[in-house]
Amino acid sequence: MLPSVPPSSAPPVLALVAGKVTDSVTSGFLPAAGRLATARGLAVALLTDRPEEHGKTSDGPVIPCDVTDFREIIARVADLPGEPAALFSNSDFLQAPTALAASYLGLPGKDWKAATRTKNKALMRRHLQRIDPVFSSPAEDVPEDAPYPLVLKPREGVASEDVFLVRDATELAARREEVKARRSDPLVVEEYLPGELHTLETLGDGHELRVLGSFHTKVSPPPHFIEERLEWTPPPPGTDQVLSQLKALGVGFGACHTEFVVHEGRARLIEVNYRLIGDHCDFLMADLLNIPLFDWILRVHMGERLPPLEASHESLGRHAVADVVLATRDGVLTAAPEAVDLTDGAVRLSYRPQRPVGERIALTHTNRDYLGTIRAIGPSATEVEAAIARFRASNTWTIS
Repeated sequence: MLPSVPPSSAPPVLALVAGKVTDSVTSGFLPAAGRLATARGLAVALLTDRPEEHGKTSDGPVIPCDVTDFREIIARVADLPGEPAALFSNSDFLQAPTALAASYLGLPGKDWKAATRTKNKALMRRHLQRIDPVFSSPAEDVPEDAPYPLVLKPREGVASEDVFLVRDATELAARREEVKARRSDPLVVEEYLPGELHTLETLGDGHELRVLGSFHTKVSPPPHFIEERLEWTPPPPGTDQVLSQLKALGVGFGACHTEFVVHEGRARLIEVNYRLIGDHCDFLMADLLNIPLFDWILRVHMGERLPPLEASHESLGRHAVADVVLATRDGVLTAAPEAVDLTDGAVRLSYRPQRPVGERIALTHTNRDYLGTIRAIGPSATEVEAAIARFRASNTWTIS
């Protein structure tokens, strides 16, 4: 008869799954995990395929793992000394494998099918065809009667990379070959959807899908789609349509950042990012709503219900903007301000660089051209805009 194995005395583990290093993880989720660990006697572990990079920013264990493979995530979590208490990722590309691993381990998590269909734009369009028909086709097999103009994009892309508006079949063929020279993953084309671009920021606990708020997004002129500025606004008319489409996709657990346009009373999804909004808008939203947003998200993944959200945009009576500083040429970034938090009159302003001084910039006409983000919260649009203008005027970004 084999001896019984005593239960582990090691503390339960809150495991984060990450790819590249991001401020959301380094300055948001890892500190939140540390607070929860201290309060509840947990250990924190970070699983990543970039252990050297994360080792420079994380104080806790960094475990090498092929995080694109749910089987490897399961194996690495099983090797941890304590029982898993939660498994979480904020990466676009890692939602499905993390969801599959969480399901296997019996942990709260997203539906892996919803994570897959939101990441894959072709699957998303096919799934929503009955309630929100949008022309979509593989970029290599576009019918002659396609409703130009079309938007060419990677099927599972991010950050507006290699996204172009094309006016006709000739332009499509040229852009397609241009993109294929840089990448090998599948491309799709979609019907161009006119209208003002908005986001919907939601957080669900499996029982309730809560709307946290919305940003109105300023986008660069075609043929590119760079997000240049996000301004906090009340959710626009049509939000109920967006929520219906999210429900149809199976979205309802954890954070979700949805981009959509409203045109002639109809809300049309552009893309669904089944994770928290990035580019420092997550920190802006947490500051504006005055909630421990990163902690809440991790607590949901530990199986907890959402706490009450007492404040609303209207009751707060404040204006908030995330204003992006964009590169305008190739070269080396030779001068730029460092990270700073300051008060300008009644406005709280933060600046966070996204490219270090000394880095070579290759212009991409995407969100990858961000040099930094200015976040500002104040009592009125006039005061916020004035504070942002003063910050820009008093600082220099030089590319030589």
